Amino acid sequence: MKTPNPQQSRFAFLLPAALAALLLAACSTPGTRVVLLPQADGKPSAVVVRAKDGEEVLSTPYQRATAAVGAKGAPVVDQADPAKVQAENKPLFDMRPPPPQRYTVYFELGGTTLTPASQQIMTEALAAALARSGGDIVVTGHTDTKGSGEQNDQLSRRRAQEVVQLFVERQFPANRIEAVGRGERDLAVPTADEVDEPRNRRVTIEVR
Repeated sequence: MKTPNPQQSRFAFLLPAALAALLLAACSTPGTRVVLLPQADGKPSAVVVRAKDGEEVLSTPYQRATAAVGAKGAPVVDQADPAKVQAENKPLFDMRPPPPQRYTVYFELGGTTLTPASQQIMTEALAAALARSGGDIVVTGHTDTKGSGEQNDQLSRRRAQEVVQLFVERQFPANRIEAVGRGERDLAVPTADEVDEPRNRRVTIEVR
């Protein structure tokens, strides 16, 4: 990270696409300070902070890298106080989007028909998506291990598309929905091949 003008004082949130990591960069004193914030879903993340004569990797939430103007060598890394970081930058924390909400709907054996209980879950997921300004939905289809891998890949995509269609019919914008199929990969309940397991016949819905 380049050292900014010593006269400038700035705060910024960055969201690198590859990491989905949230960074806080601040210059309360001449130089650059970067604090790695935890992701909303708890997944690990990391970022490289570069100075003129070296670099450091931040990989632990609230790790802080400081590069003073004119200092030689890599940035100095220490651990920031989470409460202090949040208190000093409350307006920026308030601007963060809410964490993703996740829902799971289930299907009858061998097809794309939702179970009756899943209809209500669809309604809840739609309401959550509509409540978010500019929110979008990621739909991932899954199957149990009955049938061949190729058949299950196709079935999982059909299930995902069925859920997408239900959202579109309920007036959610199609261009804000992404659908993928994972077949019998990522089983919710690990089983042997050719096992009928209702909990694996599912679509996960992530509202973000």
